[in-house]
Amino acid sequence: MISAPTKQILRAQLRSFPANGHSAYLPQVRKIVLEYCQKLPSSTNTRTFISNDLGRVAWQNPHVEFVVKQRNGHEPIARGLYVNGRDKVIPLQEFEVNGVEKKVQLLLDSSGAKIKQLKKSRIVESTTEAARGIWSGLHVDTPFKI
Repeated sequence: MISAPTKQILRAQLRSFPANGHSAYLPQVRKIVLEYCQKLPSSTNTRTFISNDLGRVAWQNPHVEFVVKQRNGHEPIARGLYVNGRDKVIPLQEFEVNGVEKKVQLLLDSSGAKIKQLKKSRIVESTTEAARGIWSGLHVDTPFKI
């Protein structure tokens, strides 16, 4: 009896494709747009962040494109554009310089997915039942007394 020859597996066929998981992380944000006004006093802290700290943040996140747009007569905003096609907009007019940096970091860490509200009846959801089951005073030899 002659068996069919086995197919040769080449090293290039053993590669894995990038996916989010414990060993690899693909950032979901692709672009952050900072929009500010040159004259409005509410844009002062945003302008300070752009001139002093944005270069450091951009250097720490080389996978993100940072765009600075001057829009006269408009309040400052930070807009995050994500891989899934969604965007998030955060107004920046009430924040100090470190608050602006925290909001930019929030956009960097966010996934861009729509925020889903938890169900009010069940806060914690599980696919399996508890290991010990539900305790009831009716299932014991001596009834539970308060």
